[in-house]
Amino acid sequence: MPADLPRFLTLADVADVLNVTSRQVYALVRTGDLRGIQIGGRGQWRVEAVELEDYIQRQYARTDPSAGAASTSKDVRSR
Repeated sequence: MPADLPRFLTLADVADVLNVTSRQVYALVRTGDLRGIQIGGRGQWRVEAVELEDYIQRQYARTDPSAGAASTSKDVRSR
């Protein structure tokens, strides 16, 4: 994450970072895949920069083919 990012990002800011639409980010927040907080009564959401970084790292881990292979080989050895 660039050091010049503010602590809290709008959904539009997150969408820019991830290169997706604001609707996609809203869906991620609503499902809980990406942690965010709702501010005020008008449904404005903010995502903390560290939460965005955590989400990105989880996505890397989820899509890392070597992580699945390591997990499988551990399971086989422990039997």
